[in-house]
Amino acid sequence: MIALLHRLGLGADPRPLARYLVSAAVYAISAGTAFGLLVPLLSTLLAGHTGTAARWLLPLAGTVLVGWVAHYEQEVRVLALASAWRRRLYQRLGTHVVRLPLGWFDGGRAAQVEQLFGGGVETAVRTVHLVQALLGALLTPATVFLFLLCYDPRLALTVLVTVPVVLAVFVLARRITDRTEAAHHAATRQASDRLVEFAGAQPVLRANGRGAGGRALLRDALQDQYRTARRQVFGALPGEHLGQLAIQLAFTAVLVVGLLLATGGRVDAPRIVALLVLGVHFLRPFADLAGIAGGIRACRAALVRLDAVLRTEPLPEPAAPRSHADASIELSGVDFGYPPGSPKVLTGLDLVIPAGTTTALVGPSGAGKTTVTKLIARFFDVDRGAVRIGGVDVRDIAGARLAELVSVVFQDVHLFDGTIEDNIRVGNPDATDEQIRQAARRAQVESIAARLPGGWASRVGAGGGLLSGGERQRVAIARALVKDAPIVLLDEATSALDAENEAAVHAALAELARGRTLLVIAHRLDTITGAASIAVLDGGRLVEQGTHAELVAAGGRYAALWAERECAQGWRLAAH
Repeated sequence: MIALLHRLGLGADPRPLARYLVSAAVYAISAGTAFGLLVPLLSTLLAGHTGTAARWLLPLAGTVLVGWVAHYEQEVRVLALASAWRRRLYQRLGTHVVRLPLGWFDGGRAAQVEQLFGGGVETAVRTVHLVQALLGALLTPATVFLFLLCYDPRLALTVLVTVPVVLAVFVLARRITDRTEAAHHAATRQASDRLVEFAGAQPVLRANGRGAGGRALLRDALQDQYRTARRQVFGALPGEHLGQLAIQLAFTAVLVVGLLLATGGRVDAPRIVALLVLGVHFLRPFADLAGIAGGIRACRAALVRLDAVLRTEPLPEPAAPRSHADASIELSGVDFGYPPGSPKVLTGLDLVIPAGTTTALVGPSGAGKTTVTKLIARFFDVDRGAVRIGGVDVRDIAGARLAELVSVVFQDVHLFDGTIEDNIRVGNPDATDEQIRQAARRAQVESIAARLPGGWASRVGAGGGLLSGGERQRVAIARALVKDAPIVLLDEATSALDAENEAAVHAALAELARGRTLLVIAHRLDTITGAASIAVLDGGRLVEQGTHAELVAAGGRYAALWAERECAQGWRLAAH
């Protein structure tokens, strides 16, 4: 765990941590010392020697004062240290995540990052607070034991013998609890997934008359959760009570030895009472160790997750960035599969897209069309071959410069919960209001603002939920227009639009294509018949390339796709 903290940079400046540890140690030792000084005070007081007992108040008060100062210092330093660690982790995560390849965020990684920035960092920072609890649970009993050793070695030996037994029982109890907790957490997660699935599937279930029947999986998951919850309760009870039983038995052993010493006349009664009080304070902190151990495991798990993200290598930046000649695109002998070592999505792909032209990528699902756009934008690096812009390998272009060269309009557009203008300005934060409005007009966005109650000042909702899919596409196109990148990649931008939105989006795309290199992925072949070039992918390879007329005449893969489209377009409902 110390190595993890060091890798995460939390021990970069050891002085604040050292001062915190010293103050926590002084407080823990002072607490043990105060308990130790109670023995002569109580024994003389119970023996009726009030004057002698009063003299012990001075060192006891001094110890309490030292403990109070140390406790105050500890609390001030733990707050400062926790704040510094939290700030350090947020800075490192924020700086590192923005350098990771965009492809890393596929497959649910965005949710993982969200969890790390939320509970992950807070759990990791809790390590600071656990340190003081751990020091207290170790140093306070150790100090008390030294006093016991000085006062009566026989009683000290008795409490020392009970320590391994108590710790062994706590380990056993924790293992019992861990098994039941793991099963309950798994069942709870399954029930939560089923609940979300059941809620999200309501339109499908009701449309198919399965509103009631669709509860079966959810009901089974909830019943399983109930059963595991009962097992957790009954399984955790022995674990919870075993530890307490061990402490009580240990205290009983100390009490028996103390009574034997008292009845045998070897220790007077007032002193044995004081020593037994000290023995209680020796054993009490061990009850906290189980909770501390669980907290340490949770903190370590959070640190491991943070470390895994921070150890993910970003795409390498070129040592000597090169300048591109134009906005042409070339893929040469490209092999690629993700994750590395998996079957190839693209194999030996060669594709040339001249600057200032519109090229369409078509092919069956899984042919690798979207992968091509991700490689051009350098979401990933190729396994073999090269992707070039203006004759320069994208790996030799600075990342910031590549981001300026390429705009990507995805099929699923994400908008932020701001105004339309705010979302368009994402493309170019330095754009003027006039440039934003001009891009909006060219992308057919003005009609969207006109229908919203607040016009341009209306918020679009989280993810753009207050707009239709076609309207979000038009905002994304306006965003690309205001960015004014020479290369634009469109991934299924018109795949599922109604007629009105499709016409508006096509008009916006026509504006976007002017003077730019445009690569369009489309399943609807009738939308790309006017492209200067159509590239047909199949099985990760380029099988055909040419104009619409040339490819139809060739009678190859594209002609077959076009024939399927013609056949599908000719269907109609017949009256019976």
